[in-house]
Amino acid sequence: MKQEIFNQYVDRIIDLFGIKREELFSKTKKREIEDARHLLYYLCYRRPMTFGYIQKFMEANGYDIKHSSIIHGVSSVSVKVKEDVDYAQVVKDMEKAVFI
Repeated sequence: MKQEIFNQYVDRIIDLFGIKREELFSKTKKREIEDARHLLYYLCYRRPMTFGYIQKFMEANGYDIKHSSIIHGVSSVSVKVKEDVDYAQVVKDMEKAVFI
């Protein structure tokens, strides 16, 4: 069940950011790719998914990640949500759009 939710978030995020799935799970440090990954971590965490599940699903897609990096991503999006009402609305819309 959590895997399906993760995949729905991935599909919506790659559409939102205009990137390819392979880019999302690549080791690139491009700002827009990192922002997309951070948003994915945040949405999954709020679902709620444990950091262990998020890590497992990322690794299943070829992206090796540590818990501390996931926590950092969640924190950075939390700040954006508090500071930017437009970003907060995008997050809200994403949360509403994903369901099982």
